[in-house]
Amino acid sequence: MKEKIHPKYNNKVRVTCACGTTFETGSVKNEIKVDVCSACHPFYTGQQRTVQARGRVEKFNRRYGKE
Repeated sequence: MKEKIHPKYNNKVRVTCACGTTFETGSVKNEIKVDVCSACHPFYTGQQRTVQARGRVEKFNRRYGKE
């Protein structure tokens, strides 16, 4: 590997979510800001909207004659 071309890896970097949750991880950046984290993402919290999925299923059934 070539020397002096790789960024410095920081072991402790604070990640801040838009919901206010913070945690530490490793990265080459000094600070990371994210819009969605595992604390507020609908998939991980179980708050998924099944209404959208139902609409797609009904559309599929109407299109292909399955009722």
